[in-house]
This record gives sequence, C-alpha cells and structure tokens, in this order.
Amino acid sequence: MFICSVVKDPPPPVTLSGADVETVATFKLLGGHVSNDVKWTQHMQAVSAKAASRLYFLKQLKRAGARTEDLLCLYRTISRPIAA
Repeated sequence: MFICSVVKDPPPPVTLSGADVETVATFKLLGGHVSNDVKWTQHMQAVSAKAASRLYFLKQLKRAGARTEDLLCLYRTISRPIAA
C-alpha cells in the first residue's frame, strides 16, 4: 500500500525476491484497519459490526431469561473491550 496522493502517475511496481507485491487499498495491522487515504472509516465499520454482533448475543440471552448480573458480566468481558 502506498500512503500518498497519486494523481497522475501510478507508482512503479514493487518486487520482492523477483515476485510482484500486490497493492491494496486497506489492510489490518495490529488489530486496526489502515487505509491508503488515512481515514478511520474501514476500521470504525469493522468495530461497529463486531460490537453489534456481540450485543445481539446479549439480547438473545436476555430474551432467554438470563439474570441481569450475568448479562452485566458478559457485557463487561465480551462487548466493552471491543468498543473501548
């Protein structure tokens, strides 16, 4: 990935040990999504989707009749670390 503004001339191809290296627009590095335009959109969408799926799981447990203390414990250990 090239982090720069390439308006007219595309960058030259990069090779490593004779093989071309693929150019990508985004990639995941240390748990965060990095994009070539240096914006947080991709990362925030990934975090939001992950948090929403875990909150849905808590909603299903609540409907099944889980205790409030158990739901709070699960929220603190499963959902909160994703959003923080």
